[in-house]
Amino acid sequence: MTNPFVVLLGLGMALATSVADAQGAVEKRCGWLENPTPANFSLLDRSREWTISEQGGYQAPGIEKMPDMTTQGWVVTNAGEHGYGCACLDVQVDEKSGLVTLLVSAQPLPLRRCKLDPKLPRP
Repeated sequence: MTNPFVVLLGLGMALATSVADAQGAVEKRCGWLENPTPANFSLLDRSREWTISEQGGYQAPGIEKMPDMTTQGWVVTNAGEHGYGCACLDVQVDEKSGLVTLLVSAQPLPLRRCKLDPKLPRP
């Protein structure tokens, strides 16, 4: 006779795996974090530009966890400290749309790390 607890545990694990697969794995992506104007954030890594937020529009869940990214070097290109820096983000992404679908964490990096990466496009 099958133990009902084992059956429920197996179903629960299968469901958790399906949800994780549907949402995508959390990945570390590093590159140029751009914030040219209020509420507009994107990450330019080796593969493409990823939209994190758009003013008056899309906001990736978790964006409120974004720390002060100007602590390791930041290039101001617009009023109000708007500009770009180098960063690594732990995110889930949607490959088709180019959206960051979940921001788990973000870490500012020294500018030189991105500048010295020959495979990383310039911001």
